[in-house]
Amino acid sequence: MPGAGDQDVTSETTDAQSRAEAWRDTLKAVARERGFFEDVGDMHKAIFIPQDGEAGQTLVVVFDNLDDVRQNVDRLPWAVDFISSQGWSSLGLMAHGPTWYRDDAVLNFFDRLKDEGFFGKFARVVFYGTSMGGYAACAFSSVVEGATVVAINPQATLAREHTPWEQRFRPAWRRDFSGRYGYAPDMVAAAKKVWVFYDSRILADASHAALFRGVQIQKVRCPFMGHGMLSVWRDMGVLKPIVSACINGTATPTSVLALLRTRHGSLGYKRAVLAYLQKQGRHRLVIRWCNAVMRERRGPVFVNARAAAQKALGQ
Repeated sequence: MPGAGDQDVTSETTDAQSRAEAWRDTLKAVARERGFFEDVGDMHKAIFIPQDGEAGQTLVVVFDNLDDVRQNVDRLPWAVDFISSQGWSSLGLMAHGPTWYRDDAVLNFFDRLKDEGFFGKFARVVFYGTSMGGYAACAFSSVVEGATVVAINPQATLAREHTPWEQRFRPAWRRDFSGRYGYAPDMVAAAKKVWVFYDSRILADASHAALFRGVQIQKVRCPFMGHGMLSVWRDMGVLKPIVSACINGTATPTSVLALLRTRHGSLGYKRAVLAYLQKQGRHRLVIRWCNAVMRERRGPVFVNARAAAQKALGQ
C-alpha cells in the first residue's frame, strides 16, 4: 500500500503538471489574442507569441521536430516555453512528420512574413533548431539579413547529389531540396553569427558541418554527445545557459567551451562515451573507461559493461 510519502510525490507531480498545462494554455491564449496560432498547410503549425519590454524586441524563430506520432499535436515546442519565460518574443514552427520543412506552404509562409515586414519589427532575430530544425533554422534565416542562427547537428541538405554519403533520414530523401530556402550553407551567407554545434565523432554530422563555411560560422565540436545532444546538455545543466547566451549575443567560444567542460561530471555524458566505445568494439577502452567512472560512483550500467568487455577478451 502506498505510503504518505508516495502520495506527497504524486500530488507534487500532479501540481507541477497542472501548472505546466496552465502555462501552455496561457501562451496559446496570448498567441491568439496578440499574435497568431495557425495551420501552415497540412503538416505544419505556426505560433507567434509576442512579448512586451526590451527583451521582447528579440524574436526567436524555433523549429520543432514533432516526428513522433505519439506527440500531442497541440503541444508547444520546449523552446517556445523556454523563450517565452525569458521575455523574448517567439515564432514557433512545428512539423508533424519528417518534412524537413520542405513544403510549399512553409516556403510561402516565410515569403509572406518577409513581404509584410514582420521581421523588421524586431531589433534582433534569432533562428534556432536541432537536426531537422537546425537545417530549417539555417535555411530560413535568409529572410533576415544580420540574423543570428543557433543550429545543433544541422543538415546542410538531404539532396542526394550533394550528400550521397548521408544514409539516415530516408523518408525525407524524396523531398525537393532545390529552389527557395534549399541549400542551408548558402542561406546563412547574410547572417551575422551562425553557431553550429555538432558531434565530431559522428561522421555524417561532421560532414554536414564541414559544408558550412564563412567568417560568420562558429563551429563547436561536441564529441560523444550524440545526435540528440540536448539530452546530454540537460543532464549537464548547461542547456539553458548555452542557448540563452547564444540568443542574447553574450556567448563566446571560450564561454561555451567552459560550459561544455562540465561534461566530465555528467552521467549522461559518461554513458554516451561508453555507448560509443561499445559500438566501436573497443573492449579494452571500455574496461578502462568503466574503471575510471566507477572510481567516483558505481552503477550497474558500467559494472555490466566492464564484465561484458572482459568476457569478450577472455578475461
